[in-house]
Amino acid sequence: MPLPKVLITGAGGPAGVVCIKSLLGRAEIYAVDMSPLSPGLFLVPAAQRALVPAGRAPNFSAALQALCERWQIDVVIPTVDSELVPCAELAPSLAAGGTHVMISPAAALATCLDKWALAEALRDTVPLPRTVIAAQADPSQWPLPLIVKPRTGSGGRGIALIESPADLLPLLDRHDLLLQEYLPGTEYSVDVLVGRDGGIAAVVRDRMRTDSGIAIVAKVVRDREIEALAQAAAAKLGLVGILNVQFKRDRDGRPKLLEINPRPPGSLALSIAAGADMVMWAIQHLLGQALPAMPPIVEIAMVRTWQEQYVEVNELDALAPSTSVAMEVAS
Repeated sequence: MPLPKVLITGAGGPAGVVCIKSLLGRAEIYAVDMSPLSPGLFLVPAAQRALVPAGRAPNFSAALQALCERWQIDVVIPTVDSELVPCAELAPSLAAGGTHVMISPAAALATCLDKWALAEALRDTVPLPRTVIAAQADPSQWPLPLIVKPRTGSGGRGIALIESPADLLPLLDRHDLLLQEYLPGTEYSVDVLVGRDGGIAAVVRDRMRTDSGIAIVAKVVRDREIEALAQAAAAKLGLVGILNVQFKRDRDGRPKLLEINPRPPGSLALSIAAGADMVMWAIQHLLGQALPAMPPIVEIAMVRTWQEQYVEVNELDALAPSTSVAMEVAS
Protein backbone atom coordinates (compact mmCIF):
# COMPACT_ATOMS: atom_id res chain seq x y z
CA MET A 1 0.00 0.00 0.00
CA PRO A 2 1.45 3.43 -0.91
CA LEU A 3 2.30 5.83 1.88
CA PRO A 4 -0.24 8.60 2.43
CA LYS A 5 0.71 12.00 1.05
CA VAL A 6 0.53 14.46 3.92
CA LEU A 7 0.98 18.23 3.66
CA ILE A 8 1.94 19.99 6.89
CA THR A 9 1.69 23.77 7.17
CA GLY A 10 3.71 25.97 9.50
CA ALA A 11 6.97 24.09 8.97
CA GLY A 12 8.79 26.87 10.82
CA GLY A 13 7.00 26.30 14.12
CA PRO A 14 7.34 23.63 16.82
CA ALA A 15 3.99 22.02 15.97
CA GLY A 16 4.85 21.68 12.30
CA VAL A 17 8.27 20.21 13.05
CA VAL A 18 6.79 17.73 15.56
CA CYS A 19 4.26 16.50 13.00
CA ILE A 20 6.92 16.13 10.31
CA LYS A 21 9.29 14.21 12.58
CA SER A 22 6.53 11.91 13.82
CA LEU A 23 5.75 10.84 10.23
CA LEU A 24 9.26 10.33 8.84
CA GLY A 25 9.37 6.99 7.05
CA ARG A 26 5.62 6.47 7.51
CA ALA A 27 4.18 9.04 5.11
CA GLU A 28 5.19 10.98 2.02
CA ILE A 29 5.58 14.36 3.71
CA TYR A 30 5.16 17.77 2.08
CA ALA A 31 6.00 20.89 4.08
CA VAL A 32 5.04 24.54 3.55
CA ASP A 33 5.64 27.81 5.35
CA MET A 34 5.64 31.53 4.60
CA SER A 35 9.38 31.85 5.35
CA PRO A 36 12.18 30.33 3.24
CA LEU A 37 14.23 29.90 6.45
CA SER A 38 11.72 27.65 8.23
CA PRO A 39 13.59 24.68 9.72
CA GLY A 40 10.95 22.07 8.99
CA LEU A 41 11.19 22.66 5.25
CA PHE A 42 14.62 21.05 5.32
CA LEU A 43 13.34 17.83 6.89
CA VAL A 44 11.71 16.87 3.58
CA PRO A 45 13.11 16.53 0.02
CA ALA A 46 13.48 19.75 -1.95
CA ALA A 47 10.70 18.77 -4.37
CA GLN A 48 8.30 18.41 -1.42
CA ARG A 49 8.64 21.89 0.10
CA ALA A 50 7.19 25.24 -0.90
CA LEU A 51 6.42 28.74 0.31
CA VAL A 52 2.86 29.96 0.81
CA PRO A 53 1.39 33.33 1.80
CA ALA A 54 0.56 34.14 5.41
CA GLY A 55 -2.69 32.60 6.65
CA ARG A 56 -4.41 36.00 6.70
CA ALA A 57 -3.35 36.84 3.12
CA PRO A 58 -6.17 36.79 0.55
CA ASN A 59 -4.31 34.34 -1.69
CA PHE A 60 -3.40 31.80 1.02
CA SER A 61 -6.29 29.45 0.22
CA ALA A 62 -5.67 29.53 -3.52
CA ALA A 63 -1.99 28.77 -2.98
CA LEU A 64 -2.74 25.85 -0.66
CA GLN A 65 -5.31 24.39 -3.05
CA ALA A 66 -2.86 24.66 -5.96
CA LEU A 67 -0.26 22.69 -4.01
CA CYS A 68 -2.74 20.00 -2.96
CA GLU A 69 -3.74 19.54 -6.60
CA ARG A 70 -0.14 19.55 -7.84
CA TRP A 71 1.07 17.05 -5.25
CA GLN A 72 -2.18 15.02 -5.06
CA ILE A 73 -2.25 15.38 -1.29
CA ASP A 74 -4.31 12.94 0.80
CA VAL A 75 -4.30 14.83 4.12
CA VAL A 76 -3.55 18.43 5.13
CA ILE A 77 -2.54 19.16 8.74
CA PRO A 78 -2.66 22.91 9.51
CA THR A 79 -0.54 23.93 12.52
CA VAL A 80 -0.77 27.76 12.46
CA ASP A 81 -3.59 29.65 14.21
CA SER A 82 -4.06 32.21 11.43
CA GLU A 83 -4.49 29.40 8.88
CA LEU A 84 -7.16 27.45 10.74
CA VAL A 85 -10.33 29.26 9.72
CA PRO A 86 -9.19 29.62 6.06
CA CYS A 87 -8.42 25.89 6.01
CA ALA A 88 -11.84 25.06 7.46
CA GLU A 89 -13.50 27.18 4.79
CA LEU A 90 -11.36 25.56 2.07
CA ALA A 91 -11.96 21.99 3.31
CA PRO A 92 -15.11 21.27 1.21
CA SER A 93 -13.35 22.35 -1.99
CA LEU A 94 -10.32 20.21 -1.16
CA ALA A 95 -12.54 17.24 -0.27
CA ALA A 96 -14.06 17.40 -3.76
CA GLY A 97 -10.56 16.73 -5.09
CA GLY A 98 -9.86 13.89 -2.67
CA THR A 99 -7.90 15.84 -0.04
CA HIS A 100 -8.93 15.61 3.62
CA VAL A 101 -8.16 18.42 6.09
CA MET A 102 -7.60 17.73 9.78
CA ILE A 103 -9.68 20.67 10.96
CA SER A 104 -12.60 21.54 13.23
CA PRO A 105 -15.68 23.49 12.06
CA ALA A 106 -14.97 27.18 11.47
CA ALA A 107 -17.39 28.32 14.20
CA ALA A 108 -15.66 26.15 16.82
CA LEU A 109 -12.28 27.44 15.71
CA ALA A 110 -13.39 31.06 16.01
CA THR A 111 -14.58 30.41 19.56
CA CYS A 112 -11.25 28.89 20.59
CA LEU A 113 -9.22 31.68 19.01
CA ASP A 114 -11.06 34.35 21.03
CA LYS A 115 -10.31 33.67 24.70
CA TRP A 116 -13.32 35.69 25.88
CA ALA A 117 -15.70 33.81 23.57
CA LEU A 118 -14.14 30.57 24.80
CA ALA A 119 -14.74 31.46 28.45
CA GLU A 120 -18.36 32.37 27.70
CA ALA A 121 -18.95 29.15 25.75
CA LEU A 122 -17.53 26.86 28.46
CA ARG A 123 -18.76 28.68 31.56
CA ASP A 124 -21.15 25.85 32.45
CA THR A 125 -18.92 22.98 31.27
CA VAL A 126 -15.52 23.25 32.99
CA PRO A 127 -14.07 25.26 35.91
CA LEU A 128 -12.74 28.63 34.72
CA PRO A 129 -10.59 31.32 36.31
CA ARG A 130 -12.44 34.55 36.99
CA THR A 131 -12.15 36.51 33.72
CA VAL A 132 -13.31 39.90 32.48
CA ILE A 133 -12.64 42.23 29.54
CA ALA A 134 -10.20 44.83 30.86
CA ALA A 135 -12.38 47.81 29.85
CA GLN A 136 -15.26 46.36 31.89
CA ALA A 137 -13.27 45.67 35.06
CA ASP A 138 -13.75 47.35 38.43
CA PRO A 139 -10.18 47.50 39.80
CA SER A 140 -11.47 47.53 43.38
CA GLN A 141 -12.89 44.04 42.81
CA TRP A 142 -9.67 42.53 41.48
CA PRO A 143 -7.08 41.55 44.10
CA LEU A 144 -3.49 41.60 42.88
CA PRO A 145 -1.60 39.84 41.46
CA LEU A 146 -3.62 39.05 38.34
CA ILE A 147 -2.96 38.04 34.75
CA VAL A 148 -3.49 40.22 31.69
CA LYS A 149 -3.67 38.56 28.27
CA PRO A 150 -4.81 39.42 24.74
CA ARG A 151 -8.19 38.09 23.65
CA THR A 152 -6.42 36.56 20.63
CA GLY A 153 -2.88 35.27 20.23
CA SER A 154 -0.70 32.25 20.94
CA GLY A 155 2.73 31.29 22.18
CA GLY A 156 2.33 33.25 25.40
CA ARG A 157 2.68 36.56 23.55
CA GLY A 158 1.29 39.52 25.44
CA ILE A 159 0.60 37.66 28.69
CA ALA A 160 1.85 39.47 31.80
CA LEU A 161 1.58 39.29 35.58
CA ILE A 162 0.17 42.52 37.06
CA GLU A 163 1.35 43.14 40.62
CA SER A 164 0.72 46.85 41.20
CA PRO A 165 -2.22 49.27 40.70
CA ALA A 166 0.07 51.51 38.64
CA ASP A 167 0.50 48.71 36.09
CA LEU A 168 -3.21 47.90 36.05
CA LEU A 169 -4.73 51.36 35.56
CA PRO A 170 -3.44 51.97 31.97
CA LEU A 171 -5.13 48.72 30.85
CA LEU A 172 -8.65 49.55 31.99
CA ASP A 173 -9.72 51.14 28.69
CA ARG A 174 -8.66 48.13 26.58
CA HIS A 175 -11.34 45.98 24.95
CA ASP A 176 -8.74 43.68 23.37
CA LEU A 177 -7.30 42.55 26.71
CA LEU A 178 -8.60 40.23 29.41
CA LEU A 179 -7.96 40.35 33.13
CA GLN A 180 -7.84 36.93 34.70
CA GLU A 181 -7.49 35.44 38.16
CA TYR A 182 -3.89 34.48 38.90
CA LEU A 183 -3.50 30.72 39.21
CA PRO A 184 -0.31 29.82 41.12
CA GLY A 185 -0.47 26.02 40.82
CA THR A 186 0.82 23.39 38.42
CA GLU A 187 0.12 23.96 34.72
CA TYR A 188 -1.07 21.10 32.52
CA SER A 189 -1.32 20.67 28.78
CA VAL A 190 -3.70 17.98 27.54
CA ASP A 191 -3.21 16.62 24.04
CA VAL A 192 -6.58 15.44 22.74
CA LEU A 193 -7.53 13.55 19.58
CA VAL A 194 -11.24 13.61 18.72
CA GLY A 195 -12.53 11.44 15.91
CA ARG A 196 -15.41 12.27 13.62
CA ASP A 197 -17.10 9.10 14.94
CA GLY A 198 -16.90 10.31 18.55
CA GLY A 199 -13.77 8.40 19.53
CA ILE A 200 -11.43 10.35 21.76
CA ALA A 201 -7.97 10.01 23.32
CA ALA A 202 -6.19 12.30 25.78
CA VAL A 203 -2.74 12.58 27.36
CA VAL A 204 -1.99 14.97 30.23
CA ARG A 205 1.40 16.68 30.41
CA ASP A 206 2.79 18.61 33.39
CA ARG A 207 4.44 21.73 31.88
CA MET A 208 7.41 21.93 34.24
CA ARG A 209 9.28 24.66 32.36
CA THR A 210 8.17 26.74 29.38
CA ASP A 211 9.71 29.25 27.01
CA SER A 212 7.58 31.47 24.70
CA GLY A 213 4.57 29.28 25.41
CA ILE A 214 6.32 26.00 24.50
CA ALA A 215 7.19 23.34 27.08
CA ILE A 216 10.91 22.62 27.19
CA VAL A 217 10.74 20.34 30.24
CA ALA A 218 7.59 18.28 30.78
CA LYS A 219 6.36 14.93 32.01
CA VAL A 220 3.34 12.75 31.31
CA VAL A 221 1.01 12.28 34.26
CA ARG A 222 -2.18 10.27 34.75
CA ASP A 223 -4.92 12.59 35.98
CA ARG A 224 -8.41 11.29 35.23
CA GLU A 225 -10.09 14.53 36.35
CA ILE A 226 -8.12 16.72 33.96
CA GLU A 227 -8.49 14.18 31.12
CA ALA A 228 -12.28 14.24 31.61
CA LEU A 229 -12.41 18.05 31.75
CA ALA A 230 -10.41 18.34 28.50
CA GLN A 231 -12.65 15.84 26.75
CA ALA A 232 -15.79 17.60 27.99
CA ALA A 233 -14.56 20.96 26.69
CA ALA A 234 -13.72 19.50 23.26
CA ALA A 235 -17.10 17.78 23.03
CA LYS A 236 -19.01 20.91 24.07
CA LEU A 237 -17.39 22.96 21.28
CA GLY A 238 -17.66 20.25 18.61
CA LEU A 239 -13.91 20.11 17.99
CA VAL A 240 -12.32 17.32 15.95
CA GLY A 241 -8.77 16.26 15.10
CA ILE A 242 -5.76 16.96 17.30
CA LEU A 243 -6.05 19.82 19.76
CA ASN A 244 -4.56 21.02 23.01
CA VAL A 245 -6.36 22.03 26.21
CA GLN A 246 -4.47 23.87 28.96
CA PHE A 247 -5.30 23.97 32.67
CA LYS A 248 -3.68 25.41 35.79
CA ARG A 249 -4.47 24.81 39.45
CA ASP A 250 -5.77 27.64 41.61
CA ARG A 251 -4.78 28.42 45.20
CA ASP A 252 -6.99 25.60 46.44
CA GLY A 253 -5.59 23.04 44.00
CA ARG A 254 -8.57 23.03 41.62
CA PRO A 255 -7.74 22.78 37.89
CA LYS A 256 -9.16 25.64 35.81
CA LEU A 257 -9.16 26.06 32.03
CA LEU A 258 -6.65 28.50 30.55
CA GLU A 259 -7.19 28.09 26.81
CA ILE A 260 -7.72 25.67 23.94
CA ASN A 261 -5.42 25.49 20.92
CA PRO A 262 -7.54 23.81 18.20
CA ARG A 263 -4.51 22.40 16.35
CA PRO A 264 -1.55 20.10 17.07
CA PRO A 265 0.61 21.55 19.88
CA GLY A 266 4.34 22.12 19.83
CA SER A 267 5.02 19.52 22.53
CA LEU A 268 2.94 16.72 21.02
CA ALA A 269 6.15 14.70 20.67
CA LEU A 270 5.96 13.76 24.36
CA SER A 271 2.47 12.29 24.02
CA ILE A 272 3.58 10.35 20.95
CA ALA A 273 6.62 9.00 22.81
CA ALA A 274 4.33 8.00 25.68
CA GLY A 275 2.34 5.73 23.35
CA ALA A 276 -0.37 7.95 21.85
CA ASP A 277 0.54 8.09 18.14
CA MET A 278 -1.96 10.86 17.52
CA VAL A 279 -0.70 12.23 14.21
CA MET A 280 -0.73 8.86 12.47
CA TRP A 281 -4.02 7.89 14.12
CA ALA A 282 -5.59 11.14 12.88
CA ILE A 283 -4.37 10.55 9.32
CA GLN A 284 -5.61 6.97 9.24
CA HIS A 285 -8.95 8.09 10.66
CA LEU A 286 -9.39 10.73 7.96
CA LEU A 287 -8.64 8.05 5.38
CA GLY A 288 -11.42 5.81 6.66
CA GLN A 289 -10.14 3.84 9.64
CA ALA A 290 -11.62 3.88 13.13
CA LEU A 291 -9.55 5.37 15.92
CA PRO A 292 -7.77 2.65 17.88
CA ALA A 293 -8.43 1.99 21.54
CA MET A 294 -6.17 4.08 23.74
CA PRO A 295 -3.11 1.97 24.62
CA PRO A 296 -1.42 2.06 28.04
CA ILE A 297 0.41 5.39 28.41
CA VAL A 298 4.00 5.45 29.65
CA GLU A 299 4.64 8.16 32.23
CA ILE A 300 7.86 9.54 30.80
CA ALA A 301 9.48 12.99 30.80
CA MET A 302 10.99 15.18 28.10
CA VAL A 303 13.86 17.65 28.16
CA ARG A 304 14.06 19.67 24.96
CA THR A 305 17.52 20.25 23.47
CA TRP A 306 18.78 21.87 20.29
CA GLN A 307 19.29 19.58 17.30
CA GLU A 308 21.11 20.98 14.27
CA GLN A 309 20.14 20.16 10.69
CA TYR A 310 22.96 20.73 8.18
CA VAL A 311 22.08 21.59 4.58
CA GLU A 312 23.84 22.81 1.47
CA VAL A 313 23.94 26.61 1.09
CA ASN A 314 22.20 26.40 -2.27
CA GLU A 315 19.19 24.78 -0.58
CA LEU A 316 18.54 28.05 1.25
CA ASP A 317 18.90 30.07 -1.94
CA ALA A 318 16.53 27.75 -3.83
CA LEU A 319 13.62 28.75 -1.62
CA ALA A 320 13.74 32.44 -2.44
CA PRO A 321 10.34 34.16 -2.09
CA SER A 322 10.22 34.81 -5.85
CA THR A 323 9.74 31.07 -6.41
CA SER A 324 6.84 30.73 -3.98
CA VAL A 325 3.42 29.41 -4.82
CA ALA A 326 2.06 32.81 -3.81
CA MET A 327 3.80 34.34 -6.79
CA GLU A 328 2.58 31.60 -9.13
CA VAL A 329 -1.03 31.99 -8.03
CA ALA A 330 -0.86 35.76 -8.39
CA SER A 331 0.60 35.61 -11.89
